[in-house]
Amino acid sequence: MRPAAWLTWGALAFFMLNLAALVGAVLVNSFSTRWFGTWWPEGFTAAWYAEAWREYDLFDVLLVTLQVSLAVVVISVLIGVPTAYALARRNFPGKKLLSLLFLLPILMPPMTYGIPLATVLYKFHLAGSTAGVIVANLVPAVPFVVLTMTPFIEQIDTKIEAAARMCGARTSAVFLRVLAPLLVPGILAASILVLVRTVGMFELTFLTAGPDSQTLVVSLFYSVSAAGIRAQQTVDAMAVIYTASMLVLLVIALRFVNPTQLVTRLKDPAQ
Repeated sequence: MRPAAWLTWGALAFFMLNLAALVGAVLVNSFSTRWFGTWWPEGFTAAWYAEAWREYDLFDVLLVTLQVSLAVVVISVLIGVPTAYALARRNFPGKKLLSLLFLLPILMPPMTYGIPLATVLYKFHLAGSTAGVIVANLVPAVPFVVLTMTPFIEQIDTKIEAAARMCGARTSAVFLRVLAPLLVPGILAASILVLVRTVGMFELTFLTAGPDSQTLVVSLFYSVSAAGIRAQQTVDAMAVIYTASMLVLLVIALRFVNPTQLVTRLKDPAQ
């Protein structure tokens, strides 16, 4: 093996080791009775999770997180799938420009457009509510669905639609009865990826959430930065709950998502 390969694998191993140590320290501390100045905690308990559940009202926080995430997924799919179909099947003036505009909310840091967006939502009295958080998260979610679904639609042979139209099917029937069953894997993939993205979205949610509309990631930030004296173990317990929920969502996403389908475009052999 060449020296460059050794250096690359060594750097990767060093990074993974440090990452595992950081995550492991938080996990162990969330179960420790007391851990200060020693290599290992004096004892272990799960009481900090119950304390964090009560102190940070995690039931309400998780309920808001679920409501926001599901609403964003449903609305973004309802808007994004027909838009992706238009981009995949139709040629019209400004198509490339429109595709570029859909890329911008994904490529740009959320804070660059989050502050103007929050200003607009405050002007219309939406910021500080669950509806405002949903609207803010739709800005990157809809383009994400469009860019995810477009390759799925492009991989479906247009002859299937042509055959359905020749049999007298209308556009709505073609879309609902012919294309929709074929697009189920793509819709599931897009939905799960949007769900993961929404649960982990901090910037837009932080700028638009109020006391009763905080998602789990924003509540975790406030628990770390808020004034007052609180046990570090409760904060670590909350961080473990957040990390575990994200890992579960990622595992589910990888179960349904084939990365090659997101970037592969199959062309008609006749072209």
